[in-house]
Amino acid sequence: MWRDNADPRGAGRFSDAVDAPKARIHRATVTRAEQHYEGSVAVDGRLPDLAGIREYEQVHVWNVDNGQRFVTYAIRAEEGSGTASVNGAAALRVQPRHKVIVAAWAQLDAAEAERFQPTLVYLDADSRLRRIDRSIPKQAA
Repeated sequence: MWRDNADPRGAGRFSDAVDAPKARIHRATVTRAEQHYEGSVAVDGRLPDLAGIREYEQVHVWNVDNGQRFVTYAIRAEEGSGTASVNGAAALRVQPRHKVIVAAWAQLDAAEAERFQPTLVYLDADSRLRRIDRSIPKQAA
């Protein structure tokens, strides 16, 4: 539950704001882990554009290979480079060739959340664009 910022007294009211997945770059292959570079995740500049992730936007990164999760910010790498470089302290949570998911979030009110669709950028094993979807597939039983 979120405090309703519109109520200056904070009188115990809660808003209906929802944190929803806004964009996801799915299964990028880590090309570099640079511990002594300032913290961030640098991604091939085409991919954030396709996903709608802004430079310096906060992102969550999930390592598919070892389960590690961390929060950092996105920066653009050279377009077409295939780069996915995890930098700073977070570099200790990945290894080159690991697969990661980079996700950005949006805070939506209940009405927006009902009709909102995230942008999902799926990559192949070489971090090349495979497809873009606007909905998360249902998990099979």
